[in-house]
Amino acid sequence: MMNRKDETMTTHAIFNRPLGVQAPHGFDQAVFGMGCYWGVERLFWTQRGVWLTEVGFAGGNTTSPTYEDVCTGQTGHAEVVRVIFDSSLISYEHLLRLFWENHDPTQGDRQGNDRGSQYRSLIMVFNASQRAAAEASRIDYGNRLAVEGLGKITTQIIDESPFWPGPESHQQYLEKNPDGYCGLKGTGVEASMPNADQNL
Repeated sequence: MMNRKDETMTTHAIFNRPLGVQAPHGFDQAVFGMGCYWGVERLFWTQRGVWLTEVGFAGGNTTSPTYEDVCTGQTGHAEVVRVIFDSSLISYEHLLRLFWENHDPTQGDRQGNDRGSQYRSLIMVFNASQRAAAEASRIDYGNRLAVEGLGKITTQIIDESPFWPGPESHQQYLEKNPDGYCGLKGTGVEASMPNADQNL
């Protein structure tokens, strides 16, 4: 579910496509929360097969939250990135692998030095197949972390709910501010290679 605070659509700084559009016919979408969304968005826009990315907020209990609202920790939202992708070029399972390997999903309401519920690890699923893939990957990666002596996964997997776009100045932030802050840091534990990747 896409929600916008106004009818103005800005243009993606890399793809030159309007933000806020629905996934084109034959494309899929995914939403991931991995801490501060600036580096997360860059991770996904660099992937072959990704058609659009957009930062925003999801998983909360208020409507039309501002960035300042979310930072109070009172709205329940997480910083997330919405990804529209061509599954004939990049599989959902491959996106999940990127998700697990590029942040620490064991930290609860924080990611590194960024503390607060807005930085929690989150996956929003849009259908039953995404839920099955997300849950299976969570179990598999949890087992891999356990082998390495690391903690339990705290990642939330939630059903589709409203996505509220972040400020225009935050969209594609690291393209506009190449020296800007990026807090992405994984555990060093590899996720399983999706079988689908063999055919892409």
